[in-house]
Amino acid sequence: MMSRAMNQKSATALLIALGMATSSLAPLTVPSAAMAQGVFSDVQGSWAQSCIGELTQRGIISGYPDGSFRPNNPVTRAEFASMVGKAFPNAARVRAASRFVDVPSNFWAYNAITFASQTGFLSGYPGGVSNPAQNIPRAQVLVSLASGLNYSPTQPVNATLTNYFADASAIPGYAEMGIAAATERRLVVNYPDVRYLNPNQLASRAEVSAFLCQALTQTGQIPSVISSQYVAGGATVAQQGQVTAGTRIPVNYTAAEQIVIAPDEAAELSLTVASDIRNSRGEVAIPAGSQVIGQLVPVNGGSQFVARSVVINGREYALNATSGIIMTRKNVRDPNLTRILGSAALGSGAAAIIGGVTGNRQITGGNVLLGGAVAGAVAANQGRNVGKAIRDAAIGAALGAGVAGITGDRTITPKEALTGAALGAAVGGTLDRSTTGEVIVINPETDLTLTVNSNVTL
Repeated sequence: MMSRAMNQKSATALLIALGMATSSLAPLTVPSAAMAQGVFSDVQGSWAQSCIGELTQRGIISGYPDGSFRPNNPVTRAEFASMVGKAFPNAARVRAASRFVDVPSNFWAYNAITFASQTGFLSGYPGGVSNPAQNIPRAQVLVSLASGLNYSPTQPVNATLTNYFADASAIPGYAEMGIAAATERRLVVNYPDVRYLNPNQLASRAEVSAFLCQALTQTGQIPSVISSQYVAGGATVAQQGQVTAGTRIPVNYTAAEQIVIAPDEAAELSLTVASDIRNSRGEVAIPAGSQVIGQLVPVNGGSQFVARSVVINGREYALNATSGIIMTRKNVRDPNLTRILGSAALGSGAAAIIGGVTGNRQITGGNVLLGGAVAGAVAANQGRNVGKAIRDAAIGAALGAGVAGITGDRTITPKEALTGAALGAAVGGTLDRSTTGEVIVINPETDLTLTVNSNVTL
C-alpha cells in the first residue's frame, strides 16, 4: 500500500502508467497511407472505429505491420504512458519526476513515463517501482486521466457511482473519487452496456482509445467520435416512450462508403443510427450509434432496405421502417464502377454479374454482403447450359458468406459455400436470359435514410 502521507492527487493516480504503443518493447510504426488514416483490417464496423481512426491520424496510436490494430489486446502501463504523452504533449509539469528502479534510462518508454510522472498522470508503487510491463485495468486508466487533467468530483461520489454503474460495488476504494470525476466529465465509455463499468477488467486497446478520445473531446481538441449511448452520463435513453410513424432515421454504413448489389439480390445488412432520435416527449429514444438490422431487397427494379429491428444498449426491439427505393444503376463495364468498387461493400450477386460479364476473377471490394437465394438458383437454371451454371456457381461460391470475403486484390476461386454458390448460379441464370450487365450502387448516407412505418414502443 502507498503511504497515507502522499497527497490526494498522487493517491488517485496510484498504479497508473499511461500510453499505447503496439509492443512491450517498442512502439510500432504504420507503413502505409491506409494505416495512417486508421483503416485497419480488424476495426471496420467496430464501435470504436471513428475514434481509432482519429487517434491514428494524430499519431497518438499505431497499428501492426500486418495492417491490423488488434483492438481487444491489453495495454501495458508503459504503452499507456506513451499514448497519454502524445495525446497531451503540452500538459503542465506539476511535480518532480519520480525515479523508478525498474525503468532504466535506455528503456524505450523512459521519457514517456518520466513525462507522465511529472504531469500527474503517473504515480508508482512503494519502493520506487513502476511495473511498466504490467497490463493496466480500466479503473486505473480512468483515475489516471482524472488525475492528469486535474478533474475533481463536484457531486457526492457514492451517488454518482451508484447512479451510473450497476457494478459500482466493484470499484476499488482508491479509484472512487477519480472515476466519479471522470464520469462527471463524460470520460467513461462502457461497451456494449453503458451500465457496467467492469473496473477491474484489463483495458483493451479499443477501450483505451475510447477513454482518450473522450478526454480529448472534453478538452476541446477533437469533435465527439464516440456514440453517446456508450458514454456514462451521455444521452439519457427513455425507459418508455414511442417513436411515431413518419419519423426519419438517418443512418450510416460504417464498413464501406458505398454498397454494390445485383438488381435481383437480397442481402442482410446492419446500419448505424447517425444521430439521436427523440420520442414525442423530446427524450432520446434511439441514441446515435444504435444498430438497425434488416435486409436489402429487390423492389420494382431497384433495391430497398427493410428494417426489422433496432438494437439499443444491447436490447433488440422490433422496428418497421424502410428506405426509399434506390434506382441508381451502373453498367459493369463502366470505368467509374472500378473506382466505386475500391471502397464499396460488394453483394455476392453483384460480384457474380461482374464476373459473368467481364470474366473478372479479381474483383475488389471492402467486404461481401450476406446474400441468399438458394431456391432461386434452382428455378433460374432450369434448362440452362450446365457449363455456364457451374461457372457462376463457382464465382458465387468464392463469394460465400463468411468463407471468402473479397478484400484487397484476392483472387476469387471456388470455395465450399452453398449460399454463395447458389446465389451466383441464380444471378448467372437471370443474367444469361436478360443479357443485363447492371448493378445497383447505393450511397448509405443519402440513399438509406429510414422512415418509420408504424409506431415503435420502447
